[in-house]
Amino acid sequence: MTTPTAARPELEVADIIRQHGEELLKRYGSGLAGVQRQALGALARCRTAALGGHVERCLDCGHRRIAYNSCRNRHCPKCQALARAQWLDRQAEHLLPVEYHHVVFTLPPAVAALGLAHPGVIYDLLMRSAAATLQAVAANPKRLGAVVGVLMVLHTWGQNLHHHPHVHCVVTGGGLSCNEQGAIDESPTWRSCRPGFFLPVRVLSRVFRGKFVAGLRAAIAAGTLTDPVGGAAWWSALYARDWVVYSKRPFGGPAQVLKYLARYTHRVAISNHRLVKLEAGRVTFRYKDYADDHRPKTMTLDAVEFLRRFVQHLLPKGFMKIRHYGLLANGQRQPRLTQCRRLLFAAGVVAQVAASAPGDATIAPAEVRRCPRCGSCRIVVAELDPESCASAAVPDSS
Repeated sequence: MTTPTAARPELEVADIIRQHGEELLKRYGSGLAGVQRQALGALARCRTAALGGHVERCLDCGHRRIAYNSCRNRHCPKCQALARAQWLDRQAEHLLPVEYHHVVFTLPPAVAALGLAHPGVIYDLLMRSAAATLQAVAANPKRLGAVVGVLMVLHTWGQNLHHHPHVHCVVTGGGLSCNEQGAIDESPTWRSCRPGFFLPVRVLSRVFRGKFVAGLRAAIAAGTLTDPVGGAAWWSALYARDWVVYSKRPFGGPAQVLKYLARYTHRVAISNHRLVKLEAGRVTFRYKDYADDHRPKTMTLDAVEFLRRFVQHLLPKGFMKIRHYGLLANGQRQPRLTQCRRLLFAAGVVAQVAASAPGDATIAPAEVRRCPRCGSCRIVVAELDPESCASAAVPDSS
């Protein structure tokens, strides 16, 4: 049995771009980077005749289906499902049968503002500082004395589309024993966190602030950034209060981690399903008001203002918003995980993950394309160029 396809939203971000994108460019075009202009164009053309299309034909019953091609831009709300499913399949192999913790690092507003002008530098520094903080505090023998595994995802938005850069970290509740410098012992043991507790949040907050500010000063000294306006007073204000680091309730195990990753890793600033209407040049969308007990509300913005907010969350070309550190770092991931599993007596982790969440649509791999008429999977695909699509009046298949 196949999982029912979610109903197509009546309004999409692409519709707003097509109707009000030119006005956005007239008003704010001089401040847009090339990658932002390209993304806007890609989203506007996604699953339209401009990108061509393809014909799917069932070899058993002869049914034909014509569809437009996707833009595959990573900021497109319509193009993330397949990428997410494929990515989740790979992540299942890296999970350990231990408690996982969810830690969020957030930049204060004064520093976050720098990310609008220098997104590549500030966001990279945010992710590296958060990772270094987790690794340094976990390696401290007074805390855990171990190298932990960290998967990190960057988000730059809040529910109302305002600029709010923060990183979500999924961290193993333990790791391989190490020395104070973070080097894994020659014959390591597995060291677990206390059940339900990871590392002290106040310590994480202060270490994070110190590492980020040190990196900021280094970037300014290297000429990568200019010294912020405000001088000594601006720098002093950074130490006036603790930076926000939030440790959420731990996940119960691998299956819960996958469910979480399915929601967070390939998310864009706003999904099409949150859009309510576009009327008289104004966009209404749903959001959760975290300041009011997470109550669902709606907000209405001028369409150009909506697009301005959306555009500021388009990342620089080549920027990696999903990163792995510690036990999960790419270079030594497999041998380290093998060592962890041996110490945890857990060779069959992948099988456990699959068995623990049967039929969960949020983590299920992408389904095989089947004929809607007879259910056969014997389907052949033929490409159509943009001119053929336009003349054939192909329906939008999103």
